[in-house]
Amino acid sequence: MSNWVQGKITEINWWTDKLFTIRVKAKLQPFKAGQFTKLALIVGDKRIARAYSFVNSPNDPFYEFYCIEVENGQLTSALASLHVGNEIWLDEEPSGFFTLDEIPNAEQLWMLSTGTAIGPFLSMLQDGDMWNRFSHVILVHGVRYAIDLTYQTLIESIQANQAGFSYVPVVSREMCIKGLEGRITKVLDEGTLEHFVGSSFHPNKSQFMICGNPQMVKDTTALLESLGFSRNRRASPGHITVEQYW
Repeated sequence: MSNWVQGKITEINWWTDKLFTIRVKAKLQPFKAGQFTKLALIVGDKRIARAYSFVNSPNDPFYEFYCIEVENGQLTSALASLHVGNEIWLDEEPSGFFTLDEIPNAEQLWMLSTGTAIGPFLSMLQDGDMWNRFSHVILVHGVRYAIDLTYQTLIESIQANQAGFSYVPVVSREMCIKGLEGRITKVLDEGTLEHFVGSSFHPNKSQFMICGNPQMVKDTTALLESLGFSRNRRASPGHITVEQYW
């Protein structure tokens, strides 16, 4: 059972007409980067709740969530109508195992995301422990249009402060001036992702975290398995850790 606490909206940032970020002040239990909680609003006479990953660092004095307004979405339409000062319900207890302490140490960590599923990776990238465990961290963000490449100021700040960090935008429906065109599976399969980064992956040195829509997770995992990588399991460590983002 969820233990609901009330929080207050302190900031709302609209990136596009569908993508937005909310910041909330609330009293929650400590969380690990990569975990999620539930957000809820009373819609009509029902409490409507959905899971959202933390975008902020575990050390921040606020909680940040990256949202997309879905047409006729039971919760997202209500979230999109919120204003600063409005109250929202949050599950006090964080959940999830898509965290760095579930990942074996490696030379490289490839973070493969689509859409708002970049959120948990941004939280991890703000966690100082990451930079003690991986020499090279590559954040890959797949979107349909370049306008959907959000959080650029934060990403540029990480680039400026972490020499071992690479960022690769991948845009599927138009030209991408600063990154690659196509889908993540395409740039993986063709080798253009490795060429762009200037570093190849190998089972002896690489870990992959995949977060996105279920089909993307399935297809990317299958492709990596065909290249000799295996799923991470506690009883049998491998190379691939996944999180389906809806």
